[in-house]
Amino acid sequence: MARMGDRMRRLGGWIRRHPLKAAAAVPLAGLLYVAALYPFTPSIGDIRKSKQESASVVLSADGKELATFRRANRDWVKLSEISPRVTQALLATEDKRFYDHHGIDFVRTGKAVLNTLTGDVEGGSTLTQQLARNLYPEQIGRAQTVTRKVKEAITALKIEAIYSKDEILESYLNSVSFLYNAWGIEMASRTYFDKPAKDLNELEAATLIGMLKGTAYYNPVMNPDRALQRRNTVLAMMVKEGKLPQARFDTLKAQPLKLDFERLQEVNGPAPHLTEYLRRWLTEWADKNDYNIYSDGLVVKTNIDSRLQAMANQAVERQMKQLQAVADVEWSRSGLASLGTDPAAYLARRGDVRPFEHFWNSNPKLVKEWIRESSEYKATREKGRSDEEAIEQLQQDGGFMADLRKSKTMLQTGFLAIDPTTGAVRAWVGSRDYAQDKFDHVQQARRQPGSTFKPFVYGAAFESGMRPTDTFMDGPVEIRIDRNQVWRPTDIDGMTNAPMTLREGLARSKNTVTAQVMQQVGPSRVASLARAMGVRQSKLDEVPSLALGTSPVTLKEMVAAFGTIANGGNYLEPKIVTAVEDRDGNVLESFQSPAGETALSSEAAMTLLDVMRGVVDSGTAVGLRARFGLAGDLAGKTGTTQDNADGWFILMHPQLVAGAWVGFNDNRVAMRSSYWGQGSHNALLVVGDFTQQAVKARVLDAKATFAAPRMAEQEKPLMDRMGDWWNSVFTTPPVTDSGTPVVTIPEVKPEAPLLEPPPLEPPPRAMAMPPPVVAPSPAAARDVPAVADLPPRVPAFPRALEAARPVETIPGTQVYREPEQVTPPAAAMGAGGGGGSARSEPAEVSLPIGEATGSATAQ
Repeated sequence: MARMGDRMRRLGGWIRRHPLKAAAAVPLAGLLYVAALYPFTPSIGDIRKSKQESASVVLSADGKELATFRRANRDWVKLSEISPRVTQALLATEDKRFYDHHGIDFVRTGKAVLNTLTGDVEGGSTLTQQLARNLYPEQIGRAQTVTRKVKEAITALKIEAIYSKDEILESYLNSVSFLYNAWGIEMASRTYFDKPAKDLNELEAATLIGMLKGTAYYNPVMNPDRALQRRNTVLAMMVKEGKLPQARFDTLKAQPLKLDFERLQEVNGPAPHLTEYLRRWLTEWADKNDYNIYSDGLVVKTNIDSRLQAMANQAVERQMKQLQAVADVEWSRSGLASLGTDPAAYLARRGDVRPFEHFWNSNPKLVKEWIRESSEYKATREKGRSDEEAIEQLQQDGGFMADLRKSKTMLQTGFLAIDPTTGAVRAWVGSRDYAQDKFDHVQQARRQPGSTFKPFVYGAAFESGMRPTDTFMDGPVEIRIDRNQVWRPTDIDGMTNAPMTLREGLARSKNTVTAQVMQQVGPSRVASLARAMGVRQSKLDEVPSLALGTSPVTLKEMVAAFGTIANGGNYLEPKIVTAVEDRDGNVLESFQSPAGETALSSEAAMTLLDVMRGVVDSGTAVGLRARFGLAGDLAGKTGTTQDNADGWFILMHPQLVAGAWVGFNDNRVAMRSSYWGQGSHNALLVVGDFTQQAVKARVLDAKATFAAPRMAEQEKPLMDRMGDWWNSVFTTPPVTDSGTPVVTIPEVKPEAPLLEPPPLEPPPRAMAMPPPVVAPSPAAARDVPAVADLPPRVPAFPRALEAARPVETIPGTQVYREPEQVTPPAAAMGAGGGGGSARSEPAEVSLPIGEATGSATAQ
């Protein structure tokens, strides 16, 4: 301290001896400070570039716009297209000497400094300085510091040197935020008054300009009284500046706000989940190549087919609306009644029931768990309330409970279509509605694939030398895991206790046969093949139960892997972007299709594909052709997991591989009945609808065929083939109808996107409902799906959450464990333990795995 005092005394003595030098040192220090900050402000080139700012565009393969990447929801308008009342109000309140200064108003700045020193904080920034802050928030910053003010002033001088006053005013009005995702005066005018900016009157202009002092504080929607007072203040300042007659002001100030508020929703395009994926991808690419996706006008060309994307959107909307009705009706009452095999019957009945009323009332513990998982619960607890008090308070909140029920009981889906010969992604639907669920069920959600995983087992078998005609006994199977545990897989439709070929075993999705095949080829070989074919991001546990799809995977991985089968065993990474161009059409970078990687030998791949034809022709997907009128060369696989939590179907056409997953985000909720819970009766409808549209529009060739020869007939014993020939020659075919009627699906135009959250339904009220009519199950036929003649089953709830969940998933998208007392050691179980078919138990105990075991469901 003594040393510091000595230095100050010496400095004071020097100033007294050299007053002129001391006086000159102050501005010199200021100049040096400004010079030091100059390089850290936007350059002249950056400022010129901002005037030419152009959004990036994403195009489909057929040249249609899929998305636009701009800084904000903003529609730039010229100054001549803005009401003069707006500019008059703006200049009267924010910068009355705007046309007299060159970026810095020294008079206003001096007054602001004096007022601030006396305790009355006042801003002294000109419109140009505010524009500098709006355009370059990162370089200038928003902290209340001298450094920020100096950088702001430097940038303002640069702007004034380049642009005219009218250009600066135009840029300012198009760059300010007015809340509710509305940037610029045009979007603000449409949001708050439902009219273009050129039609704003004095009251409306004063209301919007008044918001600029504090958009949230003077929000006319949330704080109308404050907004009204601020509006009148702006009008009074217009009177003071001679822009509004006093008599007119006296008339206007008593009038109400007269809002016509409508929150404008940002347009996300026909493939919003893919758009967000591309936004992240393009941002990374632009950072590496020194571009800005929001200002450089990049053009991203993709493989998406706009026609197929529209068909996928329509199929998802149409089929999921009906399947949601099925779930709503089935879970509405304690008794389960069948309304047949047409989901439209449930849709017609939905208005007579309280959706999910029985489920909600019979699972109070699960509902409380959901409440505890909510952000509202955490906020309530932070206020000092106990667990019971927080839950009780939220249960009394009708709006919160309605939102919770809707989110937890909304059936979701993911859909993806890929060209197997090139890997080109043709259509991508991440959820039913991006506005309600931004979680991408194509590449983010990991779910158990169930029986759709079985082709990897059979592919490994064919690769190792097995043939489709090899037989296994369809009977009880016991696979010893270790000294104390035995795995006993079973099937939903029981066992025939007879020999069954591999061809028939895959077509009928027999767990008993698949388990024996897995035992011969080994889990490590199956896992390695699955990875080579396309399952490359998800972890696969190399245990016997992997055969029945117990390791969670993404839909994108599964569709890519099936594309490998359709492509003769060659894996192609799914490809979305083909090129990035600048605004003038110059190619900045092109992305060629990568060379295929041989994952499966051509012979084994063709054998596997031929065997999977049987799934569509006579197996678990036999209803596809009749329901949707599909002919031609098709192959695929269905899948269902434990407690009907996941439904899958992936279809292979020579020109396209399309797959869908159907389920609830939280897999403690599932379809109630075994019929509608199967992938062959939910996910198949989405894929079938899409394929029907594509064939009708001739985007897909119904006559296209795979290179794989059809071997089923040649594999029959010689005497059986001779008998078939004899019958075809000497047996008169029965007279039949002109053909099986094909369900024709009408064109559905998607509804306009909601600009406000949908209104909450009123609390459930008692309503008279006639007893459900139990429709008799139709006779099983090859061309019509039939309800399984099995007793209805209600899944047990709740199930404990999976302990370890991948970071990219959301609560409920991962698998769930069985209660601890039946959970075997992890080394024996494998993925997530959720699949009943994967259950291992002590050797002396046999827990049958039938209808209630998802991965064991014969799909």
